[in-house]
Amino acid sequence: MDIEITNLTKKYGTQKAVDNISFKVKTGEVLGFLGPNGAGKTTTMKIITTYFAPNSGDVTIGNYSVTKEPEKVKPLIGYLPESNPLYQDMAVIDYLRYSALLQGVKKNVLENRLLEMIDICGLEREKHKNINELSKGYKQRVGLAQALIHDPEVLILDEPTSGLDPNQIMEIRDLIRRIGKEKTVILSSHILAEVEATCDRILIINKGKIVADGSPSELRNRAHDAEILTVKIEDGDINEIHRILMELPTVYSVDVVKDKENTFEIHSNKDCSSKREIFYTCVKNNWVLTEMTGIETKLEDIFRELTSN
Repeated sequence: MDIEITNLTKKYGTQKAVDNISFKVKTGEVLGFLGPNGAGKTTTMKIITTYFAPNSGDVTIGNYSVTKEPEKVKPLIGYLPESNPLYQDMAVIDYLRYSALLQGVKKNVLENRLLEMIDICGLEREKHKNINELSKGYKQRVGLAQALIHDPEVLILDEPTSGLDPNQIMEIRDLIRRIGKEKTVILSSHILAEVEATCDRILIINKGKIVADGSPSELRNRAHDAEILTVKIEDGDINEIHRILMELPTVYSVDVVKDKENTFEIHSNKDCSSKREIFYTCVKNNWVLTEMTGIETKLEDIFRELTSN
């Protein structure tokens, strides 16, 4: 079920937490929703889940508007907030049964649904424990099971891996990937590598406005206009190699890499690739080309550039 956000604005006093943003998330897509603290991520998610009303604009889930038909929207959404509020003194299975009844799961399918969620979220050995006895990782699994118990079309996850160790992060990541094949998922996280590994598409928001939208590879490609290569060449004089490489028509600049023998960082001209010319130049001059790799911009660098003051 698609989510469509149209000209969404939310103010707190005179401050715009969300400033006229629009985007769409398609069925079967996992969207990574990124931004620094105070950027408007959680506010946007709470509007989508009908916790907040916008000052203007709208969100539609399927054919339903969150502002005009919130009661029809709510059953379609599973929501795991960042705080993951749980009834600590309840047993896991009792809490999930209670959550299912609140969500309107019919009694004739309730027990099967409970067993299914316990299996999917890996809670079999913990199902009779009180929630306050669980580790942070298992509490997150209970929160996910709660969000999924009524089989929603849309899943909104706010920092689902917060506070987890690397093994727990991997487990939750795999679970989200499996879920995302069938549902529409919006995932917020401060762990950029986690978002890159889990999400099909990344949207970055800053000061209430969208500053980037695309797949991880698309964002990296947009970060710089020209190809950057690390090249290592043996059997030649370094000064002569530098001079000849600089004469290539596709090459913009050549820098010697410090602390790496016979290694150069080569910037190509905009919209050009120098790989083929570098290769044939090495053959022509009887140089041995031992390395030629592209330098890829990291998602962290892109995030920092787009969200810094």
